[in-house]
Amino acid sequence: MKLFVDNLTNVDFSYLHPQRGLMGESWLVQLELDGSLNEQGMICDFGIVKKEVKRWFDLWVDHALVVPTGMPRLSHSTSEGYTEVEWLYANGERFYCRSPEQAICLVGMPEINEHTLAEWCRDKLLELFPQEVKGLKISFVPERIDGAFYHYSHGLQKHDGNCQRIAHGHRSKIEIYLNDQREQALEAEWAERFKDIYIGSESHLVEKCEDIHHYAYQAPQGEFAIALPSSVCYLIDTDSTVELIAAHLAKELKKVHPEERVMVRAYEGVGKGAIAEA
Repeated sequence: MKLFVDNLTNVDFSYLHPQRGLMGESWLVQLELDGSLNEQGMICDFGIVKKEVKRWFDLWVDHALVVPTGMPRLSHSTSEGYTEVEWLYANGERFYCRSPEQAICLVGMPEINEHTLAEWCRDKLLELFPQEVKGLKISFVPERIDGAFYHYSHGLQKHDGNCQRIAHGHRSKIEIYLNDQREQALEAEWAERFKDIYIGSESHLVEKCEDIHHYAYQAPQGEFAIALPSSVCYLIDTDSTVELIAAHLAKELKKVHPEERVMVRAYEGVGKGAIAEA
């Protein structure tokens, strides 16, 4: 007998990709439990399943930087409650992140994708359930997006929750309208500009040179720092909430289209976002 829960939750996180570097991602979580029926005629209570699995993902993966420790050119260490990760791109450029250890999830795999991370999660999640549960299957499913989308990472210093972590991210679609007409060419243009981007705030920038951006801040969970090539950074003069990203995009589009009514629907992962007009 199997129990399934579709779209149990979604996870928004960033991870290191062996070619593309830091990537924001958003996946829907699908779950199957395999087991025998208890005296109530159930494998496990749906309410307990959803609560416990969501709590586990919130603790380990959601809004974290997921690092495949078997990736080439990568080193990491954990000391006094902080984890440091350093990795070299194929061209020799450097990525560095230092965060409280709960903000970085170290996974003993050579790379992260829907299948390898699901395998890692499955073995740990099985420990949460009663003995009636004999097997567990986790599937990560990207949202189906027919139009333009981009992967971005950021950190929100002022947030009380896990959004304060300096290297978490999202896979997000974008909609742009001029005079109420959808402009898919502009959407594709901005999606390409924001491909695998780190959206940094000027107030967090502690070092900027031709080749590298270094951001750092103190937040409720501790000290955060990240350094990465300037070519994968996009700097804004505000915080990087989805509301302010939408406002920034609308403002930039208005500069190019001053006579048009501009509306931007910027998403933050799956099914949520902000609308800005200019």
